Amino acid sequence: MRYCRDMPAPLSKERRRLLGLVADHILEHGVNDISLSSLARSIGSNNRMLLYYFGSKEDLLDEASLTALERFPGIHHLMGELDEDGEPEVLLNRAWTRIADKRNRPFLKLFFELFSLHARRPERNDGYFRRIATQWPEGVARLLVREGADPATAEVCAVSIVGLWRGLQISLLAGVDADELTAAHRRSLAALLAPVPAS
Repeated sequence: MRYCRDMPAPLSKERRRLLGLVADHILEHGVNDISLSSLARSIGSNNRMLLYYFGSKEDLLDEASLTALERFPGIHHLMGELDEDGEPEVLLNRAWTRIADKRNRPFLKLFFELFSLHARRPERNDGYFRRIATQWPEGVARLLVREGADPATAEVCAVSIVGLWRGLQISLLAGVDADELTAAHRRSLAALLAPVPAS
C-alpha cells in the first residue's frame, strides 16, 4: 500500500526501527546506485514492507536523511542557536565551528552525495532539499533582522553566508585544513556582514 505525503504511514515502532536502520546504512555506505531491494536486504527487510511504511524509495531516503541529521546535534540545532542572544559575528562564527566539527563529517558526506543526485534528477529527495534551501537562509536572515538589518539586505547577506558555508564544507571534505578554513570564514564573514548595522 502506498501512502501519500499528506497521509503518512503510522508512526509505529516498526516504522521507527526501519527508519533507524536505513539511516545507519546510508551514513555508512551512502546512497549512490542503491536500489530498494538491496537496501531492504541490507537491513533484513523486503521491498513490500518498505513501500508499505514509506511509499517510495525517494520518500524513504528523504525521511532517513532527516533521521540521520538528528544524530548530529551540532548541525541539527544550528539555526536554533542563532536565535540566542549574542553578536551576529560571534554566533555565525560559532555556527561554522559547529559545522566543521570532525564528528559531523559523516553527515556532510551524505548531504553532498544526496545533493549531487538531486542536481542530476531534481525529483529525487525534492522535499528534503526544498527544506534545506530555505531553512538556513531564513535562520540567518532572522538573526540579521533582529540586529537591525532591513529584510532585503538581511536576505541577500543570509544567502551569501550560507553559500560561504557550503563552499567551505566542500573544501573541508576535500581535505583542506580546518583551521585554514576557519580563518577564511572569519575574514569572509566580516566582509559579508559589512552592510548590517553594528550593535
